[in-house]
Amino acid sequence: MASIVDQDQQWLLNCLSATLDPNPEVRCFAEASLDQASRQPGFGSALSKVVANKELAVGLRQISCFIMITYLLRRQKFYAFLFVPFFLLHVNNYWSFNSNGGAILLKQLVKKHWQEGDDSFEPPVVSNDEKEIIRRMLLLALDDPHRKICTAIGMGVASIAVHDWPELWPDLLPFLLNLINNQTNLSGVHGAMRCLVLLFADLDDKMVPTLIPALFPSLLTIVSSPQIYDPYIRTKALSIVYSCTSMLGTMSGVYKAETSSLIFPLLKPWMDQFSSILEIPVQSENPDDWNIKMEVLKCLNQFIQNFSSLFKSEIEVILGPLWNTFVSSLRVYEKASIEGTEDSYEGRYDSDGSEKSLDSFVIQLFELMLTIVGNPRLGKVVVVNVRELVYYSIAFLQMTEQQVHTWSGDANQFIADEEDATYSCRISGVLLLEEVVNSFDGDGILAIIDGAKQWFTESQIRKAAGNATWWRIREATLFALSSLSEQLFETEETGFDTSGLKHLVEQILTEDSQIGLLENPFLYARIFTSVAKFSSLISSGLLEHFLYLAIKAITMDVPPPVKVGACRALTSLLPESKIEIVQSQLLGLVSSLTDLLNHASDEALHMVLDTLLAAVKAGHESSTLVENMISPVILNLWASHVSDPFISIDALEILEAIKSIPGCVHPLVSRILPYVGPILNKPQEQADGLVAGSLDLVTMLLKNAPADIVKAIYDVSFNAVIKIILQSDDHSEIQNATECLSAFISGGRQEILAWGSDSGSTMRSLLDIASRLLDPKLESSRSLFVGSYILQLILHLPSQMAVHIRDLVAALVKRMQSAQNAVLQSSLIIVFARLVHMSVPNVGQFIDLLISIPAKGHSNSFAYVLSEWTKQQGEIQGAYQIKVTTSALALLLTSRHSELAKIHVQGHLIKSGEGITTRSKAKSAPDQWVMLPLPTKMVALLADALTEIQEQVLALDDEDSDWEEVQADSIEDDKEFLYSVSTSSGKATNEHLEAMAKVFNEDRDDQYEDDLLSVADPLNQINLANYLVDFFVSFSQSDRQLSDHICESLTQSQRNAIQMVGKSLQF
Repeated sequence: MASIVDQDQQWLLNCLSATLDPNPEVRCFAEASLDQASRQPGFGSALSKVVANKELAVGLRQISCFIMITYLLRRQKFYAFLFVPFFLLHVNNYWSFNSNGGAILLKQLVKKHWQEGDDSFEPPVVSNDEKEIIRRMLLLALDDPHRKICTAIGMGVASIAVHDWPELWPDLLPFLLNLINNQTNLSGVHGAMRCLVLLFADLDDKMVPTLIPALFPSLLTIVSSPQIYDPYIRTKALSIVYSCTSMLGTMSGVYKAETSSLIFPLLKPWMDQFSSILEIPVQSENPDDWNIKMEVLKCLNQFIQNFSSLFKSEIEVILGPLWNTFVSSLRVYEKASIEGTEDSYEGRYDSDGSEKSLDSFVIQLFELMLTIVGNPRLGKVVVVNVRELVYYSIAFLQMTEQQVHTWSGDANQFIADEEDATYSCRISGVLLLEEVVNSFDGDGILAIIDGAKQWFTESQIRKAAGNATWWRIREATLFALSSLSEQLFETEETGFDTSGLKHLVEQILTEDSQIGLLENPFLYARIFTSVAKFSSLISSGLLEHFLYLAIKAITMDVPPPVKVGACRALTSLLPESKIEIVQSQLLGLVSSLTDLLNHASDEALHMVLDTLLAAVKAGHESSTLVENMISPVILNLWASHVSDPFISIDALEILEAIKSIPGCVHPLVSRILPYVGPILNKPQEQADGLVAGSLDLVTMLLKNAPADIVKAIYDVSFNAVIKIILQSDDHSEIQNATECLSAFISGGRQEILAWGSDSGSTMRSLLDIASRLLDPKLESSRSLFVGSYILQLILHLPSQMAVHIRDLVAALVKRMQSAQNAVLQSSLIIVFARLVHMSVPNVGQFIDLLISIPAKGHSNSFAYVLSEWTKQQGEIQGAYQIKVTTSALALLLTSRHSELAKIHVQGHLIKSGEGITTRSKAKSAPDQWVMLPLPTKMVALLADALTEIQEQVLALDDEDSDWEEVQADSIEDDKEFLYSVSTSSGKATNEHLEAMAKVFNEDRDDQYEDDLLSVADPLNQINLANYLVDFFVSFSQSDRQLSDHICESLTQSQRNAIQMVGKSLQF
């Protein structure tokens, strides 16, 4: 019986048809009419009726689906609708797009207009009656035989269900379950499955447990009935199982017993079904088979990751079929991907946007195997077969035909894929092998070596038989070994015998060294990389042979992969090569590398620059001969890539290496200054990034330069740098100019005032710079390096700065209070700390100065500065910075100033109870902190600093009995622990203190160091461990009562740290 179309629906259908009219005026009028109609109540229900009317033309229903998506997005001017005709002209592309993006659009639809009162709600709201119609009509249309319409409808149902189910839509789940269980209506099963897949993506931990008992039996029936249900429906059923087990896994952290009881009854039937699917060998050119198996693998991964304690009894059921899948997939993968003789469906997707490729299936297979190997319970089961696992895994690492094709024509892609560990079977296979070594230790390493030996022998057999692809497995073997080189070396350091590895590597490299550079370029590239990775294992004679070969490869016309490998080998080998070898080859090598720079781009450019840097450093004094050859090329490269931070930094590093070579700094500076001078003096006329980059270049020249070089640079650019800071609004220019000015002061010191025509004018300019950078109104990012600049002023121009100290402190406080950047605040704290040191022995006077300066929101500047300082001390980075601030806190505490006891600062966080802190809970109950007296907090911070150093020493030498961790029960009386330090008149043993100092300095990250300060400031020579020991001895001896009082508020670890100091003192 024909569906009745009322007048309103007929009007809507006419408008929809008119949108396809070739007459643009008719089309535009129809679009405008629909736009107006979409603003009226009932439009959504009318569209849903068109969508559900299976007697209408498919094209009109597709249009309706699309407009249904955009309907409640009309606050966005209905622009999306204007693309309807275009999409209908390309309907397949449209629906492919829509299956990927439609769910997002529908979520926006419901989010904006479905639920009044939501934060994102925009009127008009859909009425309850209209909602009911839309829900009913969409459900009735879920069994539409047109898959793409069905998919769009499923997206709509799932999006609405997030808001309305189950309270306002209680019949949704029973309806979907009825559809799923109706084997006579497979279109309905398809629609329901598609809807459930989307629905489960948005369900929370409350809904999933209630659904699993009702849903999983039906899903098991679908998965186990291939004679009834097509692969698509079975795959979607498995994806729902995956979503549910993922959610249960997330919940198991809090509700372990409940989730285990829910999942346990499901294990056996599902494991049996998974086994039956996996025991069938992987089929060639059958993405449906791959997709079903991939969903099984994903489900298994979730079961093992989250419920392995329940899974061990079932592991034997699944391991055999899983191994069959692993082995059989290799045969298919070799034909389809490695050899390229069959279709691997690379880069193709199904109608839902899921990848169909064989690669994605193999990657998932590796991920599951990695989970099993890394699981302490299940790993014990598979360790007996680890050699076979490694053997087959190496075979998967072979280059695919697609990779060979891509990398042969694109060296940049080859480098990027290698260095960035691009998502691929090769990388996934390496991750599995890494897990084998991590989990199985010696057994894993022996398995790696044994597998490599077997494939090396196999490659020899294939080569002798004339197999043209013999090199692939040889390359894969070297790739596996070189990728694991760091782990293999770490094992060697533990005493494990890796002589077999050394013999194997040298055997492979010796044989492959006879191959010509033009043969098998990817194998030769891997040989070079392996030489670099295993240089410590290889004999010096073989290393020299490959060094010469790499240099030869750079100078020859060989395929790009060979040059890539040669560059990697040279970067690693040159620093350790004999000087005479490097010097004899330097001119030709540098000439060839600079020529490569003219043809390289992107990733290749970085690699060649790294190689050139290694060559310059390895050439030592001989590099003076090639300065005039390298510098112009690098300067031009730097200028053309100044806006690229990576390439410009690489170029600067080479120029800096040239500068450090005796005899090169003067010609280099004379080459650069005529270029950068005009740039800095006319900054407004320069291209973006050129001024900031030129300032970096000048700063590099200034650092550690002789006085005459600093003076020469001063004459050309000093005034220009001053003007840039005072006049520029570009944050990069201001930051770089500030660093440059700091380098000027560090290099010129007092002489900088005499170089200008008027020393007073120069000093005023320097103070003007400080004034602008400390202006509270200036954006924090522009003031980022003001702390380092102020430190240079007070270190190198102390007498000139002394008269301005009060104004400076007041400006520092205001800038610190206005700073919105924690890095800037930390840098200003370091300035205050350095001023504390400079006030010795009159630290109390400096405290009085701070007290006399007001600070907004605080009783005085001292209270404010110390509240921020003690809050951020633990976040300060860099050995120099930590030394200065930590020792300054000790100096402040030693002053015994009366103001110290009046101030309370933030202590430790008060825990607000158990459970997960949600956003709403955090908003209603913000973090609360214990407030501590300032002296207590300062002692706690000093104890924390000592703890960190002690832990670093213990990590290096945990057998040193003098520094064994003190257990809590070893302290009989907390009030006596500080006194234990004072009972010794001697100091901690020099051996321990020197070890602590060495570890502390080495452990700091260089990225936080300011080399201008760390070199120039004598405070950098402080042995912090010795300093802290001296402090605690003096502090406890001078005021036992205060020591006892502070003791009561310290944590156990802080007490332990100071107690360890006491135990190591000499009597």
